[in-house]
Amino acid sequence: MPTAPPPYVPAHGLLAGKSVVITAAAGTGIGFATAKRCVEEGARVHISDVHARRLSEAADAIEALGAGRPTTSLCNVTAEDEVRALFADAEAALGPIDVVVNNAGLGGTARVVDMKDEEWARVIDVTLTGTFRMTRAALQHMQPHGRGVIVNNASVLGWRAQDGQAHYAAAKAGVMALTRCAAVEAAEFGVRINAVAPSLAMHAFLHKVTTPELLAELSAREAFGRPAEVWEIANVIVFLASEYSSYMTGEVVSVSSQRA
Repeated sequence: MPTAPPPYVPAHGLLAGKSVVITAAAGTGIGFATAKRCVEEGARVHISDVHARRLSEAADAIEALGAGRPTTSLCNVTAEDEVRALFADAEAALGPIDVVVNNAGLGGTARVVDMKDEEWARVIDVTLTGTFRMTRAALQHMQPHGRGVIVNNASVLGWRAQDGQAHYAAAKAGVMALTRCAAVEAAEFGVRINAVAPSLAMHAFLHKVTTPELLAELSAREAFGRPAEVWEIANVIVFLASEYSSYMTGEVVSVSSQRA
């Protein structure tokens, strides 16, 4: 029998005074939940997405929280010039950036035997290479200041096998490896880099791209018998972004109710 989601957790000021950049923050997924949670925890946020209308709607929803309107940038993480423009916009609005949350990713379903080069390349470019581009730009901005935190969004599919997910799983395994290696390089500059690896987080887009049968199967595998709420993933991202995780770097935290 599935358990009910817990009550929404009250804020504790974990990011008070911090400036935070979040990619893929429009819509109903983990990115928007993270932006909302960061604002609730006292941060000033700059959000980006590739969808102009949804980005504006996300900014409207965050402004409604009463902490001011977040600044925004349209950004496709596959375009280096747009990544650089995102950081320029964010620093102009917020000053030095304290936290970057790399949430942009792209999935799909295709078996290896049928997968086209274009399908493979697109998922890798957005999910892995996009995270690399953002991490590189973040380090170029953070290292001179001697501080900063980067949190990447990986997936338990970086560890597990799932039919039709070879490209996505390979990309997320790459995000994990990128996180570990970049963290070792960044540590001497006072920059920490960690990742979350969610198993199953429920939001409207997932309903659109996943069959009810598969969602039921995946939910049944979880110890709680239900998907995570997106804010439950955001809570762990906020923890990794905060000083409560000051000794953690190069770690990939499984946000799952089953063993990774």
